[in-house]
Amino acid sequence: MKCLVAVLVCVALVEGLVRIPLNKHKSMREALREKGIELPYHDPALKYQPDEFSTSANMDINNYADTTYYGAITIGTPPQSFQVLFDTGSANLWVDSIYCSTRACNAHTKFNPRQSSTYSGIGKTFYLPYGAGSLYGTFGYDTVNVGGIEINHQEIGLSTNEPGQNFVVAKFDGILGLSYPSISAGGETPVMDNMISQKLLSANVFSFYLSRREQQGSVLSFGGVDASLYQGEIHWTPVTSETYWQIGVQGFEINGRKTGWCSQGCQSIVDTGTSTLTAPRHLIGYIMQIIGAQQSQYGMYTVDCSQLNNLPTLSFVVSGVALYLPPSAYITHRNQNGKQFCSVDIGHTNLPSRNGQPLWIFGDVFLREYYSIYDRTNNRLGFASAA
Repeated sequence: MKCLVAVLVCVALVEGLVRIPLNKHKSMREALREKGIELPYHDPALKYQPDEFSTSANMDINNYADTTYYGAITIGTPPQSFQVLFDTGSANLWVDSIYCSTRACNAHTKFNPRQSSTYSGIGKTFYLPYGAGSLYGTFGYDTVNVGGIEINHQEIGLSTNEPGQNFVVAKFDGILGLSYPSISAGGETPVMDNMISQKLLSANVFSFYLSRREQQGSVLSFGGVDASLYQGEIHWTPVTSETYWQIGVQGFEINGRKTGWCSQGCQSIVDTGTSTLTAPRHLIGYIMQIIGAQQSQYGMYTVDCSQLNNLPTLSFVVSGVALYLPPSAYITHRNQNGKQFCSVDIGHTNLPSRNGQPLWIFGDVFLREYYSIYDRTNNRLGFASAA
């Protein structure tokens, strides 16, 4: 009977599956680097600070300098199409709009609410702090279509001022947040929550498959799980805080050896809006020493490309299961000014803790190795080896 229940659950998760292809592009950092501009290191966890919750109506935007996976949505009637970053580390939907005339806005597709018969304004404003300035915007309502799923009366943010050069080279027109409503800027209802309340999904689940390196084929699925995109068993773990997609980590190992660093427990936020694996600041020096990495003037760690086969495998123990990251997952071959080098895609955070425990971030480095499933009905996350 137990096996039969498991089979029925899997069948239910496959039926009604909606797939959104995600395209892989150069990140803002890579595009600016090609222009001779080097962005300084930015702590990815700054967007998790308490003052970014609904009372303040603001979100940190620096974190998206390294993101590369984007997909299409439409807004309005008739529909206007946009490329957005689907971000499990934030809750709001915003896009560039005709209300913004800066160089950064003009480099992207802009939503025109005057051409949508279903748009209505709210009169509430928001801002997203980043770098030398802030992105300002206003909230409104309109029809949003995500992979054929039509959401009525969805709150959207429309940019009104977008200074700085970073977004000029960005390949996305906005961000669609997929975290919990408790962290939504301005208290606006996230897209996923409207999908749930409007009963638009066969199951209140979405899942990510992120392609490795330069490959295409990344997919975001709503309403279920795509068994063709993973291998083996799905390992489930409960969400420890219904804010971000946050989970508990019971151990961190290097080449199978216990470090003791998470012996009293750690927390991790699973974040498609963060490109790297991110460790607590007090551990980064030890990790880089073990890897044999050297730090550059811009804060990037590098290793000798000829030593890749000798680098350690990292692993995290989550709900009793070890999840492995081989060197190929956290090392990237790069070319700058004709010079080849290998960078370590592990960053650090200064945020002291979550739930009183050290914080990690499982960004794209981790998520390229594991198909990830986000279950809102049971408030749990699933991981399976990516196909």
